Amino acid sequence: MILSTICYIEKDGKYLMLHRTKKENDINKEKWLGIGGKFEEKESPEECIIREVKEETNLTLKSCQLRGILTFVSTICETEYIYLFTSDDFEGNLTKECKEGDLQWVEKEKIENLNLWEGDKIFLRKIRANAPFFTIKYEYDGDTLLHYEMKEYEYETIK
Repeated sequence: MILSTICYIEKDGKYLMLHRTKKENDINKEKWLGIGGKFEEKESPEECIIREVKEETNLTLKSCQLRGILTFVSTICETEYIYLFTSDDFEGNLTKECKEGDLQWVEKEKIENLNLWEGDKIFLRKIRANAPFFTIKYEYDGDTLLHYEMKEYEYETIK
């Protein structure tokens, strides 16, 4: 089991995307993703995403929103649980060199033209539509999405 985070950082109608081109034996090789990575010992999801964003981009998240939890089941890797964040509140200068690939600001409307996991298109539509908190379980055979289940959660105020 793998625990990880991913963040879609927004600026001027664009998301900061990472084209995964540099790591060997990378299940995400040649795919475009948001920014994130695996938990370190004793980290919370928020601590993990803040650290990962800083390491990969040199940007410091000032705040972020937990939008959903993704379960990624595949025939070619361990099951992964991914905490999905978004943020438009950050500071710093974007690094010119990322050890995992190439960073690029991409217009939200053009994201689906990139080489994405098929399931990513589903949650990207949800976050662009400002959907309430959701969970999605994806089942893949290699790169092929076989099935997914999604649940949305409305927030309630308890009086």
